[in-house]
Amino acid sequence: MKTILLLPSYFPSVEQMTAVAQAEKVVFEVEDNYQKQTYRNRAFIAHSNGKLLLNIPIKHNRTSKRQKTKNVVVENDFPWQEQHWKSLQSAYRTSPFFEYYEDDLEHLFTEPVGNLTEYNLKIFDLLCELIGIEVEVSKTTSYETNPEIADLRLLIDAKRTSNFQAEVYTQVHGANHPFLPNLSVLDLLFNEGPNALGYLERQSFVNG
Repeated sequence: MKTILLLPSYFPSVEQMTAVAQAEKVVFEVEDNYQKQTYRNRAFIAHSNGKLLLNIPIKHNRTSKRQKTKNVVVENDFPWQEQHWKSLQSAYRTSPFFEYYEDDLEHLFTEPVGNLTEYNLKIFDLLCELIGIEVEVSKTTSYETNPEIADLRLLIDAKRTSNFQAEVYTQVHGANHPFLPNLSVLDLLFNEGPNALGYLERQSFVNG
């Protein structure tokens, strides 16, 4: 896959970042309609009790018209940034590489957040920098039902059953529960550190 079409997500899954690491160009879909219960505003991490959902509250459209994802605004009356950061610290404080990346990530949870899409793209750029992924990035200018490039927009669906079979790596809470696959790529980064890029490049990506 030379060029792939993705939707910006909140701390993308290992599956999505595998596709990114193996691509030359990423085109982000920014002309779609917002849908609930997707990775647009949620991510899963590994906690001592299993999977933990991090969910960004958003301001919902009060009209009957569909809201464009690029226009979605985050609801900041709820201290979600503080809670998400505390959850990450609690979950990964004892992981091998959390302290190594902590200072690079903290500002994402302390600086004001307005537009969801802009925030997700900011996260993506930082993750690529930390992992070492070099990829050309652009945005769509219109919505296409059948694009000519590899359409991976389905990866945004949090309810989708994935065929992605990733190799097992050591997770910090591995003694408490079985391996948890396809979490946010933060889980891979905090556990594998500089080895994360090689891991992503080795995985077999199945579009389906």
